[in-house]
Amino acid sequence: MTDFEQILTDTSEGVLTITLNRPDRLNAWTAQMGHELRAAFDIADADDDVRAIIVTGAGRGFCAGADLSGGGDTFDYRKRDVAGGAGRDNGGEFTLRIFESKKPVIAAINGPAVGVGATMTLPMDVRLAADDARIGFVFARRGIIPEACSSWFLPRVVGISRAMEWVSTGRVFSAQEGLEGGLIRSLHPKDELLGAARALALEIADNTAPVSVALARQLMWRMLGEDHPMMAHRADSRGMVARGQSADAIEGVTAFLQKRPASFPDRVSDGLPDVMPGWRAPEFE
Repeated sequence: MTDFEQILTDTSEGVLTITLNRPDRLNAWTAQMGHELRAAFDIADADDDVRAIIVTGAGRGFCAGADLSGGGDTFDYRKRDVAGGAGRDNGGEFTLRIFESKKPVIAAINGPAVGVGATMTLPMDVRLAADDARIGFVFARRGIIPEACSSWFLPRVVGISRAMEWVSTGRVFSAQEGLEGGLIRSLHPKDELLGAARALALEIADNTAPVSVALARQLMWRMLGEDHPMMAHRADSRGMVARGQSADAIEGVTAFLQKRPASFPDRVSDGLPDVMPGWRAPEFE
């Protein structure tokens, strides 16, 4: 992959591990980090050898939130570089990129995850955490609001009541509370966390059809915004027609009957069937 300055990337056995790499600042978020993360996801989507993505942090933290070295002007877009456009939230640009990902994404929260360090994980598909990690949606305590599209993602992940409790208090809470609230899938000793995340990623990489996973991921996330199950029925029907006649479907059934591992031939880079005609992301205004 491309050499980056604020993240590390490593691909092994079909799993891309992205490590936020500013350990001296607890991996505090910068606009450059956001740009590099989006670029890494672009590369991953185009690489058929990448079957799943893990995002974690270097050192003792996951991400301590925005880099506050700019002082009181930190969040004033007039005082900083806004390459994405005047007033656009660069954390949101990254979570929107995750939303579009064709590869499943696993967060391995190895330490403090505060502010954007918490919100960036919401569109990731599974969140595992170190048992001593701390998490906080602290925006109201900094005089700003939850960003990175979290007003859309957080209530869908944990429900509106829990989301509002965490957002309105702005308190930092334990990974155990995150587990109880449905934010976290499982807790692990810190030295076992990445191994647990990798085991889950390998289960995907070793056993499933890449196109099926990519299409299922897009269906699941996009359907969160629909208001009737008929929309899912239409999309599912189109998807079953397209995938039912694919080489992957033939291989999947044949391998099952022959009691052997499947070797799926279809590739994500060749494109996904359009099962939601007319769907498009709204433009930023």
